[in-house]
Amino acid sequence: MKKILIIDDEVNVGLLLSKFLTRNGFEVSTAANGSAGMECLKKEEYDLVLCDFRLEDTDGREMLKSIKSLYPKTGVIIITGYSDIKMAVELIKMGAYDYITKPLYPDEILNTITKAIETQYALQEIAANDYSTPAKVTSSKEIKKQILTGEFVVGTSKASKELYRQIELVSPTNYSVIILGESGTGKESVAKSIHMNSQRANQPFVAMDCGSLTKELAASEFFGHEKGSFTGALYTKIGHFEMANGGTLFLDEVGNLSYEIQAALLRTVQERKVKRIGSTKEIDLDVRIIIATNENLQEGINKGRFREDLYHRFNEFSIYMPPLRERGNDIMMLAEHFLKVANQELDRNVSSFSPDVIDCFMNYRWQGNIRELKNVVRRATLLTEGNEITMKVLPLEISNYRVSGFEPAMSSSSASAISAGSDAKEPKHDLKNAALGAEHETILRVLREVNFNKTKAAEILNIDRKTLYNKMKAINLK
Repeated sequence: MKKILIIDDEVNVGLLLSKFLTRNGFEVSTAANGSAGMECLKKEEYDLVLCDFRLEDTDGREMLKSIKSLYPKTGVIIITGYSDIKMAVELIKMGAYDYITKPLYPDEILNTITKAIETQYALQEIAANDYSTPAKVTSSKEIKKQILTGEFVVGTSKASKELYRQIELVSPTNYSVIILGESGTGKESVAKSIHMNSQRANQPFVAMDCGSLTKELAASEFFGHEKGSFTGALYTKIGHFEMANGGTLFLDEVGNLSYEIQAALLRTVQERKVKRIGSTKEIDLDVRIIIATNENLQEGINKGRFREDLYHRFNEFSIYMPPLRERGNDIMMLAEHFLKVANQELDRNVSSFSPDVIDCFMNYRWQGNIRELKNVVRRATLLTEGNEITMKVLPLEISNYRVSGFEPAMSSSSASAISAGSDAKEPKHDLKNAALGAEHETILRVLREVNFNKTKAAEILNIDRKTLYNKMKAINLK
């Protein structure tokens, strides 16, 4: 269970946060001032500290310095009021993972905390990998193979080796990079790896999901705004460009941006300056841009949906992310890695996969790619009662892959293994299973047709994006 320490002299804020995070599976401690917080850190290890910027006996800057100096493995998120946002951005450059502003919103808090803990574990694994190998003298031009945990694991397939070669080539440069690939292939993990291997590694890495942005909010999210600059602008907001200044800005699903926002982006990228909405002051930028897309941007250009000049600004270097089904033996290497992570997370001791499961994994299409594999292994680890993952704990769409008709690429031995390995009854006469199977099949088909663009898929399926995410989660695609 992940451990979080909340340091806030507003007792009610600490209590509410503690209850909320406990309900979401975290082990939480609270401290009412900086001194009490440091005492807690002396007694126990924490994955993350949520620290208010203004404390009765110190401030966020001093707390960050102390925590990073004494407990470098512990991540820090600053809680701040709107008047302290500028300082919060400076704290990010000093080593804080992120900041969250009051009033606190549950979804924002949970998302920020989850990403912060994942990043801390990634950095620890990088350090462990570095120290576990014999020391050797390297020049400043040599690139360490820093591979992030979670969705990006060193593979042995030809496709994986080519991917790592390209990461090594482009990381030390300041090139803008386009990462191409299907949904779930680990594009953000590759972007983080490029950042961690660059000279900007000690500067912010800011990720932004362009697919979830409305046309109205996009400009504010990118460029920020001043208090009172428009109706509803109740406070000054720092945009993602400004937050990433000196570091790397990662833009995911960039093909979903409106044409107007693309024009504004082009100006910012060309001039290397940003101006908040409602401000006359221009801020100089030094930001490396990495974008990811599962769309064919060339096709978007031809159809007038994506600006060609912006595409060429971004496309100084491109990396193709191979789908999981093209990575051969990497599938089981990744599965073993996710099993190890799930054991640690769930405090389980599942040691292996049955031969039937291995055969099934190697022949399944993995339309959700690495993300789907990770979720399947986590779920199977939770459901497994012994030491071995068997067919009966796999989701129906995987264990009955051949029956469902999703492009059966299995041998007869594989098919019989699945049939024998699953003790579930034949679902074809069960109306509930039949309805769910038809729904899952429809969702998968539409996602494939739009190359896993979730915004387009939701439109075609006539459901909102949130409903689609929930249904994808139900079939381990999210």
